[in-house]
Amino acid sequence: MKYLDEFREAKRAKQLVEEIRKTVTRRWVLMDVCGGQTHSLLRHGIEEALEDYIELIHGPGCPVCVTPIEAIDLAQRLSMRPEVIVTSFGDMLRVPGSQDSLLGVRSRGGQIRSIYSPIDAIKLAQELPDREIVFLAVGFETTAPATALAVLQADRLGLKNFSLLVAHVRVLPAMEGLMLLPDNRVQGFLGAGHVCTITGLDAYKPFVKRFRVPVVVTGFEPIDLLYGIREAVRQLERGTSELVNCYSRSVQPAGNLSAMKAVDMVYRVVDMPWRGLGVIKEGGFALNDRFQYMDTQRRFVDAIELPIHVETRCRSADILTGRIKPTACSEFGKTCCPEQPLGAPMVSSEGACAAYFRYQTRILT
Repeated sequence: MKYLDEFREAKRAKQLVEEIRKTVTRRWVLMDVCGGQTHSLLRHGIEEALEDYIELIHGPGCPVCVTPIEAIDLAQRLSMRPEVIVTSFGDMLRVPGSQDSLLGVRSRGGQIRSIYSPIDAIKLAQELPDREIVFLAVGFETTAPATALAVLQADRLGLKNFSLLVAHVRVLPAMEGLMLLPDNRVQGFLGAGHVCTITGLDAYKPFVKRFRVPVVVTGFEPIDLLYGIREAVRQLERGTSELVNCYSRSVQPAGNLSAMKAVDMVYRVVDMPWRGLGVIKEGGFALNDRFQYMDTQRRFVDAIELPIHVETRCRSADILTGRIKPTACSEFGKTCCPEQPLGAPMVSSEGACAAYFRYQTRILT
């Protein structure tokens, strides 16, 4: 039965590819803003199959990739203090800061631990009451609720040795920023299904109305993505711009109300620096007044005087805005590879450069 299901799915995928090819009268530009979608488009050959019909470009869909260098540098500095243990997700450990990665600093004695959940950081704070546990909190709206719940739990437990270095970012303001760029070429978006599961479909209505571009929310499987691409192309060919949900099995109009309630209880929306993109208006979260006592930067005020760092060799800004494909970077696959990355897009499991290195390095040969 599994074989028959896979056969039917492959057959349907081929049909959708043909439908898309027959629909287009010009080469349209669509952007996905989810690293999971980027990897799936490449892994399953969708981008290659539609290359002559649609230009698929990949936006800032990787939260690890847009975490500010300054946050990484601060985490590194704090980890060298004898009383501090810095915790974060495994993806973050290899992301370069201005001089080194968290993994590199750990090899020189920095107290840095990889965890799977912010609750793990809470447990560590309980186990080691004489140490300061710092959680480097990164991610889109998908991970912000889990961190919010950890804050609420730490507050209930009365933990005094737990704090957060918050680098949570919001997808919709980044999309707005992309549309306002003078050289923007995006004609339609494949919306990130996992983010919309939390925020809800309706959150994107003002965006579609303002910018008059199709936004089609999709999942991550090949069929999901092809349905989304077909819908976006149909709209572009008709000259319409609508918000369409092609991931209704997970995304609802209002989203996950419980998750958003937790976020609203813990955070406030702030302007946020995104790595490679600069400060995005209302582009992230910060702890609200009630939970400011858990703010790492407030707790360690003597450790936050760090210079603003601008990347030079890594072309992350051009990659995250879809100006170039990773393979157009002169460093790609040469001086920049997963083992020795120049920037975050080559490190993260959701990074566009990592996806192209894994699935399309044959382009270079």
